[in-house]
Amino acid sequence: MHPPLDRPHPECQQQIIDLQTCHATTSKLKFWGCNEVKFALDRCLKEEKQNLLKVLNKDVEQKRQMEEDAYQQALGKDISFEEYLKQDKDYIRAMNERNNK
Repeated sequence: MHPPLDRPHPECQQQIIDLQTCHATTSKLKFWGCNEVKFALDRCLKEEKQNLLKVLNKDVEQKRQMEEDAYQQALGKDISFEEYLKQDKDYIRAMNERNNK
């Protein structure tokens, strides 16, 4: 099963067209006869998703550092957010309750 093809997939247009053509030309066999075309489409969609994730996540570390710096500036202490959470009684209680469920 592939994802809905109603949104544009520019990198995979040829594979989409090939699959639609296969489905249109092999009426009853479209459920069994288009496997190779579908596998090619699946590979293409997977690569497209991986490329999209790379683009979206390329600045993650830089953004995290900016958030950490802003937190330290606002708090006025030289302590990381993780260290602050380890000292926060409400956070510790909530995490313990969550883990005990």
